[in-house]
Amino acid sequence: MKIALLPLALLVTAPATASDWTLDRDASSVTFETTVLDAPVTGQFEDFEAAIRLDPENLSEAHIDASVTIASGGTSNPSYTGEMLGEPGLAPQAHPTASFMSHSVAASEECDTCYVASGDLSIRGETRPIDLPFTLTIDADRAVAEGQFVVRRADFGIGGSSWGSSAREVTVILHIEADRAQ
Repeated sequence: MKIALLPLALLVTAPATASDWTLDRDASSVTFETTVLDAPVTGQFEDFEAAIRLDPENLSEAHIDASVTIASGGTSNPSYTGEMLGEPGLAPQAHPTASFMSHSVAASEECDTCYVASGDLSIRGETRPIDLPFTLTIDADRAVAEGQFVVRRADFGIGGSSWGSSAREVTVILHIEADRAQ
């Protein structure tokens, strides 16, 4: 269910500049981890978009806008996937996407390639502020970002089902690869 989080597909509508990036969906992934009945459960979202404007030398212009198609989420367990996508789970019929929109991106003191995108995460019609820590490596015209964040299901009205008390939190894991826009 935390799958809905994320984050993360990024959308930028400004014209391409040296700091705009085009998502490589085939090389990128949005996955999640949680526990159900004390057993680990993993899954992924297959359909996501992202618009990214990010230049480490000009973070004041950085912007990340991402979305995930909820119905594209699943686990290896059909029963868990059904509960995750049903009501009172992520309910993609009523809430087809989850999104993240940054308000700011800042360098982190954790490391030279560490950043934090602060913004709003929207799932099931509920919006909450989050900080999304990530690492970023740029090699010529290719960028690779790795990040993760935790979604507390109750914060977004995701409840009920056998996931109930055992899957209170879902960790969303992002692997994003992008090419510099031409």
